[in-house]
Amino acid sequence: MEQKTILLTGAAGFIGSVVAQKLLEIGHQVIGIDNLNDYYDVKLKFYRLDNLKKYPYFHFYHQDIENLSELQNVFAQHKNIDAILNLAARAGVRYSMENPHVYMTTNANATLNLLEMMRQHEIKKMVLASTSSLYAGQPLPFTEKLPVNTPISPYAASKKAAEMMAYTYHYLFGLDISVVRYFTVYGPAGRPDMSIFRFTKWIDEGTPIELFGDGEQSRDFTYVDDIANGTIAAMKPVGYEVFNLGGGREPMSMNQVIRSLEKLLGKKALIDHKPFHKADITDTQADISKAKHILGWQPQVAMSEGVAKTTEWYLANKTWLKDIKL
Repeated sequence: MEQKTILLTGAAGFIGSVVAQKLLEIGHQVIGIDNLNDYYDVKLKFYRLDNLKKYPYFHFYHQDIENLSELQNVFAQHKNIDAILNLAARAGVRYSMENPHVYMTTNANATLNLLEMMRQHEIKKMVLASTSSLYAGQPLPFTEKLPVNTPISPYAASKKAAEMMAYTYHYLFGLDISVVRYFTVYGPAGRPDMSIFRFTKWIDEGTPIELFGDGEQSRDFTYVDDIANGTIAAMKPVGYEVFNLGGGREPMSMNQVIRSLEKLLGKKALIDHKPFHKADITDTQADISKAKHILGWQPQVAMSEGVAKTTEWYLANKTWLKDIKL
């Protein structure tokens, strides 16, 4: 494969770091940007970065894509960027209700900054990471043709804004945009605000699990390597298209996840039930036929295998993970 230069935002993030590693392993040059914010414990971000810095074609900038002047300096130093993978984001439905402004500035305004850089520097391709949270209230399984005009959290609304701005720049300036809507990503070195990381740590340490609702709500869990492969596949020229990247199987309930982790850890979970949150979706399930047809992508890692790999990583690293704040 011809070597390309890829600008990757959110390079120290859970998904971004895996995408970066896969790109580097197939011979591409990666310009990584991350502001290393403290939404969750930065020790995880430095752990991921350390794994990437061993690659000679990885260049890292500790900068914020909300800062247009800093972004302009990066583009001035790298004249040969072939594509932008915009994975930098403020994530988390509940926290977006506490601090909505930062969600709009990071997810929407910063995306606009990148689109402007593409226009000015004649870069044609962007892959924009989006979310299944947009499908709230829609019938299962979720297809890309469903109207997603009623987001129920500032997080989802900010992602919708980014998608629409990307479409505008596609229409006006001919930019080629792939929007990838992620469905509940999990795996080693995951985000500590996500259920599988939290449940694993709480069960292992004997701390009661905070379980919102009765636990029968379900998610279309997707292993991080599958998500990364789908993101890279979405670099294909498509014009402007939206793709679901999900597990493509039967969704798994929170109660089922807890039982799987109990078995793998050999410990019984303690449950602290909380009221179901108004901004949460009850169930998610991705129709991934479009990604299969156009991108030639489908997930490879079964839930049982992925949870086992994630638990194995946790146990191998628990000496320092014990200090990670949830």
